[in-house]
Amino acid sequence: MTNPNFIFPDLETEKLKLKILTLEDTDSVFKHFSDEDVTKFMDITPCKNREEATEIIRFHIDDTGCRWGIYSKSGAEFLGTCGFHCWFQGEESKAEIGFDLAREHWGKGIMNEALMPVIDFGFIQMNLDIIDATVEQENDRSINLLQKLNFKRERELRDQLIYFYLRREHWGLQW
Repeated sequence: MTNPNFIFPDLETEKLKLKILTLEDTDSVFKHFSDEDVTKFMDITPCKNREEATEIIRFHIDDTGCRWGIYSKSGAEFLGTCGFHCWFQGEESKAEIGFDLAREHWGKGIMNEALMPVIDFGFIQMNLDIIDATVEQENDRSINLLQKLNFKRERELRDQLIYFYLRREHWGLQW
């Protein structure tokens, strides 16, 4: 469950607004996760009904991290989601980052723009030491994005997945 004393705020970029998903977002989440192309590399099947979309939102509400809905700056168009889950607060604090984007917005730099303030938030506000990510071997877009964001790829596959990690001290080196 999310730390009740920790507030996950809305985030903004030049073109985007990120707001924490709530049950009010059920229709947008249902439409988004009904697309087989969106869920192709995820550990979920496409949503068949609103109840499944509600379960996705509840999972993120009850998890130790957060999930932002990504909207156009006007707030009118739902573009995808991103955020952290499995937030471990121990000697070395870490969380896994996840993200997905509607097919019609692929290749436009939107997820790169969205993840920059999310990663900043993770290292600065959540005080993470490490952010990690898992990607299926065929998911070239996500692999390229994580490498562009300075994530390091682990050499060995685990469960046929590629593992990436980013340490706080390596974030922003390319800026």
